[in-house]
Amino acid sequence: MSHEHRPPERELLERHLSDPDGPVFALTDLPEVVKGALFARYSRYGGSLKQLFVDEFADDVTGDGSSDRAARLYDKVFDEYGDDSVAQLGGAHVALEDVSNLLTKRIEWGRLAAYLEQSTRYIAYDTRPDGRYRYHRDADVMAGPHAQAYEQHLDAIFDIYAELVPEVLAWVHARWPQDEATSDVVYRNATKAKALDLLRGLLPAATLSNLGMFASGQSYEGLLLRLRADELAESHAIADRLLTELRRVIPSFLTRVDRPERGGAWSQYLARTRDETRQLARELVVSSPVQPADLVTLVDWSPRDPGDAEVALTTAALYPHVQVPEAQLEQQVRAWPPERRAQVLRAYVGERANRRHKPGRGFERVWYRFDVLGDYGGFRDLQRHRMLTIEWQELTTAHGYETPAELEEAGVADRWHEALERSDALFRLLQPDHPAQAPYAVCFAYRVRYAMQLNARAAMQMLELRSSPQGHPQYRRVVQEMHRLIAERAGHRAVADAMAHVDHGASDLERLESERSAERRRRVRSERDGVG
Repeated sequence: MSHEHRPPERELLERHLSDPDGPVFALTDLPEVVKGALFARYSRYGGSLKQLFVDEFADDVTGDGSSDRAARLYDKVFDEYGDDSVAQLGGAHVALEDVSNLLTKRIEWGRLAAYLEQSTRYIAYDTRPDGRYRYHRDADVMAGPHAQAYEQHLDAIFDIYAELVPEVLAWVHARWPQDEATSDVVYRNATKAKALDLLRGLLPAATLSNLGMFASGQSYEGLLLRLRADELAESHAIADRLLTELRRVIPSFLTRVDRPERGGAWSQYLARTRDETRQLARELVVSSPVQPADLVTLVDWSPRDPGDAEVALTTAALYPHVQVPEAQLEQQVRAWPPERRAQVLRAYVGERANRRHKPGRGFERVWYRFDVLGDYGGFRDLQRHRMLTIEWQELTTAHGYETPAELEEAGVADRWHEALERSDALFRLLQPDHPAQAPYAVCFAYRVRYAMQLNARAAMQMLELRSSPQGHPQYRRVVQEMHRLIAERAGHRAVADAMAHVDHGASDLERLESERSAERRRRVRSERDGVG
């Protein structure tokens, strides 16, 4: 319903709505708490958001966009109705700088948030800002008996890394010389990425990173509760700083975090269940000897029978387009010949011109659970995928590490082994006195065990993305093996065939084609802007 607004009201709407006349518009230049309060009230208001804004918020929105009334309204809705979904209506961008790679994985555990992390493939960790290498110095460790050894070992590891960066880069240049078709910028970026990829296994989990994050108030609340329950002093310090800064921009969304009877009790619950379960695991599970394991093991999947999987997929694909119960539809589909089911699946998957063209949610009807034993560097990249369940074991040196064949060829494997042996020595030194902090010492090259459970649609996204030629060789091997196991071990060939953009090829200079594509896009953009 349209409404005629007076000039002052019109001016206000033009300032805070992207389109004051249309039925679709964005809110602009308003604090998150005002947006959240608006939508909280919106669910119980019979008119338009524009009229609601004019009637109930205009008088309280000052020149700087602040509104005490909005905060009070938000608090009232949140307290009286107990509606947690209200905390999803506002969010914030935050930067978390100089956090360890051990902590970034804890931060990125939450599904309902967006993260961008500093890349070890484009940034060399060979400098000493303020005279010190970029790694976390845990407060408990630095106050204990191993403080000197901690810095000596990690400094030595970073020394080796810093020495090897120019050597390995020179070897990469000699191994893959620049051709006439490759520009200086493309060649420089691709070869640098290759050298840093080969050496990132030397970086310990204590290595500092910068993390950008966007999330709703509800997601931040969950993150803060988890960090406050964590065992690391670093987690507690980051939680305190994050809460302070978030309260500058979305204060009403985070009122429960440090209330003893609310957030305090919640964090205590998380810590207590973790500790009690860990204690039972140590008492009940026979952990030695550890059986050998492949890089990837498909431990469970559903449906187990390949024919049942095709029936389930076909049924799920047809379900939105019919009017019969699912059981009745499945009964019909099961009686069809395989060719007819294949016809439906071909139509459902369609011609996928690129990996971003994905079939619908029918592919979520089947799922897989993998047990992976791969290096921590590769795990860091795969862990960032959200539409799955991932759990990982404690980072340790017990599972050993792999040495890239290129480092053997480059003649630097001896120093690679020296650095990783120092990592193992420091881990073992710390473990008795600082078991929670010992993983800081573990380099990325060491293997970690993790389980991933995901449906076929999520698998399609992850396997096609992470198998692309520009990906890191280690996690490419993981997802290529997952794809093979879906086809051969589970026998779900229709699912595997639908993942047409999984790349099983080898790639030497992984970033070369990607950098060439980026340069072509820059050239097109430059030409377009020049014409404009």
